[in-house]
Amino acid sequence: MSYPHAVTLAISDGTQAQAYTAFPDTPKAPRPGIILLQEAFGVNPHIRSVADRLARAGYVVIAPELYHRTAAPGQEWAYSDIASAMPHMQAATEENLTADLQAAHAWLLAQDTVLKDKIGAIGFCLGGRVAFLANAVLPLAAAVSYYGGRTHTLADRAKDLHAPHLFFWGGLDTHIPTEQRAEVIAAVEAAGKPYINTVISYAEHGFNCDARASYHPEAAAEAWALTLAFLGQKLG
Repeated sequence: MSYPHAVTLAISDGTQAQAYTAFPDTPKAPRPGIILLQEAFGVNPHIRSVADRLARAGYVVIAPELYHRTAAPGQEWAYSDIASAMPHMQAATEENLTADLQAAHAWLLAQDTVLKDKIGAIGFCLGGRVAFLANAVLPLAAAVSYYGGRTHTLADRAKDLHAPHLFFWGGLDTHIPTEQRAEVIAAVEAAGKPYINTVISYAEHGFNCDARASYHPEAAAEAWALTLAFLGQKLG
């Protein structure tokens, strides 16, 4: 399956990845760029809607499909079917994800209207972890992670972070234990890297997604407002 505004990225390992793109209404003006990173369930309508919201806020956005090596282009999974998405998520190695991130970053750099030194990353769920990796392997100016499960497994990459990092966690999230959140923040702090750590005590995992039972409108609105303020300050 394809969708509007899709592009094909050539990955350094010889594979190709489909990606969703979104542009501001005035694309000719120089704009910051953002790499948007999917949840475990694919570049689905929710992720594409986030891309569109970011574009309306003035950013050029690309959302690469991180499962392109094991899944068909445009493949999505229902939020109730994590079991089917899990093998694809497990196959997305750090090496493969790095190659995908580099390809998405190169695409933004190739756009005449993207400010080359004003590129950020934002991710949700699986993508929250990948946004942390992106900040470590790319010369970003900002990065945002929403409830990034297993980010603690990348704690040793904290020393490599290029840009200030904004973290969002749900205080009621049973998927990410408090100890794992603490491990991530302790590593970033020990590395002397700038960060903002936000725990919304009344939110669960996936609180930003209106297609999930855990959606929390107030928490989503509050986190989005801080996200836009953070990106606006760091990316201009």
